[in-house]
Amino acid sequence: MQLNIALLQYNIIWENVKDNLKYLSDLLQSLPHEVDLVVLPEMFATGFSMNVDEVAEPMDGEVCAWMKKIAKLHDVALMGTQAIRDKGIYNRALLVHSNGDIDHYDKRHLFSPGGEDNKYSKGRERRIFMLNGVRILPQICYDLRFPVWSRNIGDYDVAIYMANWPAARQSVWDALLIARAIENQSYTIGVNRVGVGNQIVYSGGSRCIDFKGQIIKDVSNLEGIVEIQEFDIKKQNVFRSKFSALQDGDDFELLL
Repeated sequence: MQLNIALLQYNIIWENVKDNLKYLSDLLQSLPHEVDLVVLPEMFATGFSMNVDEVAEPMDGEVCAWMKKIAKLHDVALMGTQAIRDKGIYNRALLVHSNGDIDHYDKRHLFSPGGEDNKYSKGRERRIFMLNGVRILPQICYDLRFPVWSRNIGDYDVAIYMANWPAARQSVWDALLIARAIENQSYTIGVNRVGVGNQIVYSGGSRCIDFKGQIIKDVSNLEGIVEIQEFDIKKQNVFRSKFSALQDGDDFELLL
């Protein structure tokens, strides 16, 4: 099994859905045909906003409709997060398939230093997305700091972290992505933004790491589409069989 992924790292215009979607629509005109999945940063259409009255929308709102349109137009799956109003307000990861089907995951670990826990509802369920036979664990920004939540129990092949991770803590982002890849013997992707949002500086650092902890692609602070084609799940499974650290791990029960 192989999965071709494109990461989009860019300067999100603060709380401006119209201009962000226009920018992305134009950018995706140059998307390579062989791409299966496009991954966008956390809150890709608004920036990491606590102004939920303005940025939150229902599942049939403008952002979800745009994701469906783009997924169908380019015959790809599209993944990113949006503030969603659904019996509460969630920072929700959306995987929109080319046929319009949507899978979702609600952010578990809300960023209390920024007040996210006062504005958003906490996700209660870990989800695994399926795409082309590949099992994907969706994670959102602050989730990266909590390894128990992403512990691989043999249920996923690729972990994807969508973030608005500030430049002030860039070294933490770099270190934890590698740690998650090593401890879970899994391809691990982090997609971040660049630029300035709400007076916070972001320096990108989107990257892909293989199941041995080796960096496949480091985007640094570049903007645009970065394609990754080195996802070979069969090769990863062979490594897991030969170096059986996952099987030797401790059993535990996660209390939700």
